[in-house]
Amino acid sequence: MDVVVVESPAKAKTINKYLGKNYKVLASFGHVRDLPAKDGSVRPDEDFAMSWAVDTASSKRLADIAKAVKDADGLILATDPDREGEAISWHVLEVLKQKRALKDKPVSRVVFNAITKSSVLEAMANPRQIDAPLVDAYLARRALDYLVGFTLSPVLWRKLPGARSAGRVQSVALRLVCDRELEIERFIREEYWQVAAILGTPRKDNFEARLTAFDRKKLQKLDISNKAQADDIKAMLDGATFKALSVEAKPTRRNPGPPFTTSTLQQAASSRLGFSANRTMQVAQRLYEGMDIGGETTGLITYMRTDGVQMAPEAISAARDAIAKEFGPKYLPEKPRNYTTKAKNAQEAHEAIRPTDFMRTPASVRQYLDADQARLYEIVWKRAIASQMQPAEIERTTVEIEAVNGARTAELRAVGSVVRFDGFIAAYTDQKEEDAEDEEDRRLPEIRAGEQLEREAINATQHTTEPPPRYSEASLIKKLEELGIGRPSTYTAILKTLEDRDYVSMDKRKLLPQAKGRLLSAFLESFFERYVEYDFTASLEEKLDEISDGKLAWKDVLRDFWKDFSGAVADIKELRVTDVLDALNEELAPLVFPAREDGSNPRICPKCGTGNLSLKLGKFGAFVGCSNYPECSFTRQFGDAANPNAENGNGEDGTKVLGKDPYTAEEITLRSGRFGPYVQRGDGKEAKRSSLPKGWTADSIDHEKALALLSLPRDVGKHPESGKMISAGLGRYGPFVLHDGTYANLDNIEDVFSIGLNRAVSVIAEKQLKGPGGRNGGTAAALKELGEHPAGGGKIVVRDGKYGPYVNFGKVNATLPKGKDPQSVTIEDAVALIAEKEAKGGNGGRKPFRKAAAPAKKPAAKKPAAKKVANKKG
Repeated sequence: MDVVVVESPAKAKTINKYLGKNYKVLASFGHVRDLPAKDGSVRPDEDFAMSWAVDTASSKRLADIAKAVKDADGLILATDPDREGEAISWHVLEVLKQKRALKDKPVSRVVFNAITKSSVLEAMANPRQIDAPLVDAYLARRALDYLVGFTLSPVLWRKLPGARSAGRVQSVALRLVCDRELEIERFIREEYWQVAAILGTPRKDNFEARLTAFDRKKLQKLDISNKAQADDIKAMLDGATFKALSVEAKPTRRNPGPPFTTSTLQQAASSRLGFSANRTMQVAQRLYEGMDIGGETTGLITYMRTDGVQMAPEAISAARDAIAKEFGPKYLPEKPRNYTTKAKNAQEAHEAIRPTDFMRTPASVRQYLDADQARLYEIVWKRAIASQMQPAEIERTTVEIEAVNGARTAELRAVGSVVRFDGFIAAYTDQKEEDAEDEEDRRLPEIRAGEQLEREAINATQHTTEPPPRYSEASLIKKLEELGIGRPSTYTAILKTLEDRDYVSMDKRKLLPQAKGRLLSAFLESFFERYVEYDFTASLEEKLDEISDGKLAWKDVLRDFWKDFSGAVADIKELRVTDVLDALNEELAPLVFPAREDGSNPRICPKCGTGNLSLKLGKFGAFVGCSNYPECSFTRQFGDAANPNAENGNGEDGTKVLGKDPYTAEEITLRSGRFGPYVQRGDGKEAKRSSLPKGWTADSIDHEKALALLSLPRDVGKHPESGKMISAGLGRYGPFVLHDGTYANLDNIEDVFSIGLNRAVSVIAEKQLKGPGGRNGGTAAALKELGEHPAGGGKIVVRDGKYGPYVNFGKVNATLPKGKDPQSVTIEDAVALIAEKEAKGGNGGRKPFRKAAAPAKKPAAKKPAAKKVANKKG
């Protein structure tokens, strides 16, 4: 019997059925080892020696694998067919060697691009050894990410409070989003006019023609710049006669695009299905790992992390058979189509994303899939089928028209097209992310050269130039791919990191940089410009590719990088915070000091009239303050460009009146404080206030929402057993229900307003079953999720325990200081508390997980833990 190691348990079960009783298939559950988040995991002074750690869950799985291998005839490593998969196989093998589980048993590596019986059996028949250059490329990438994060993040914490971490590729992606926002802010709209005529043929068919020349001068888009010009042209055309000078019908052919890669699938799923990148990959993972189709589990699509655009010869043959059957022989070209990628640095290590069986049409499998799976499978099948179909044949017609009014002349043009043969369009058509009508897609009526045309109407319409659009997830991925930055397996993680750390937010499916994101990006551009340059990051990716090809030694690449990077970090450590703020004031001037309507100096304090405004760095991040502090107490939330003169607190300038309370007649207002926007009823110290819950923006708050917030807590109803009232509210721990001293968290703020008595009783019962601090097998209630530890290794959560709130990181629990509001805890506070706890040995008797600084008077003064981006495989 041989032991086969795959990544996921779903695949393990399916593949074991394919291979039979002579094999035992076990899952590693993704990565089994990682660099521990502590000082010295990567040691440049020791020729970049690396230390690896195994978490508790992985230790148990590796122990099971080792036990099985000891009783087996051999080991077959069958993890995913990419760099990460190669690395997981290498890690598993290294651990088994350390456990002396292998002895002299044979070890082989197999890869398959699809979870089908034929693909798996073919792979098993063609084993190989672990690809050392691929592993080296993984080691280099992992070391680079660790060194950048671990070295740079502590600098950020000292020089830029509020910034949580910076990653090698993530920071470049953030710069793209921030640079686009700066383009939009600096964009100056220009007015222009378009003139078009609605004309009729002698056969009473109407069509539109657009002005292209006037008084023998060719017109560009912005040439008609004002209403007076447009009215003059319109008046001339209103009295003109129109004649068709020429009609040219030109046949064209439109070829299909290649099958999907990871990025093009994410783009298509975004524009056609409205899926986020993360949702797309989750659904694709299920389709790849396999579904129960007629009693047999089989993968429906090939591996979904790829930048290759070609299909295997047997897949092309199968696609051609399906085309002939589903669409007919006329849709089948004489020869198969071959594609090469245009993406920079594409590896093309394996196939494009395609169905594993082209005869498995979307209609035939729909009953076995949920709605998301069916929709995604459909576009994968259609795109792959279309890639091997005949081109579409289109006849594009251009009509040149002359308008004459006395001595004045004008030229107009009408363009349209007719599909003479739909070809691949019968299966799949590309859809632009921003749907817009193309004038060439219009169909023209019959028009003959030399005939007179009737004027039906002349239209002059005003337009303005538009700034470039904000990036969507799909368009940002496309841009990163074009620049050669990142790889298919990293795009989703990059986007998730930016959103989780509040560097960007989603607004109508567009990426909007947040204040802390723009602050971080500006800091890196000012002091680490080389390391957020697009070309530099792309060239580093090229070197990693050369390592995977065996053309470069991975430690040589690390040495070259570390020499310059460590020097840059050493230089920035000597900078004073005032130097940093001066640079950021300059870099972010349009955001921090927006122009005022009266034309006055935007940096003069609107409260005292003499002080200069500047960015200030506080415990909770950046804000704008006056240089005359403490005599002048003016402050403004950073990034509040809509209210540049609005003072934090109850200042009149920062207040938006929403209406009155229908019962008390007190004024309801929306205000901006240092810690964010809030609503208030009435004035003075006794006025009731409520902060906006997570996910609610100031722009979305109206009178109704404000009243709802200020009405909390609300009575839900009396408990059927105790007879005591259950209430729902929004507290410092988030949304909750309360009964007789027992608080139970709710999933979201909307539940506070809608939860009924039955569900409230159930939620309370579940909390009581868990007991204080999550006893009886429960988990202490999560009050606030802070996200991944900047040094990696897992999430940090603020929990409500039996003895009060505490910070939880893995097995480390650190009690909050007395009086500390759990909702005010930042990632930096938590990291310091965890480091202090570990330094005292409060981690289950283990050695400290990371190196902690010597105790200091204030937690903020402690040396923060290292930053590392966790790289878990899904």
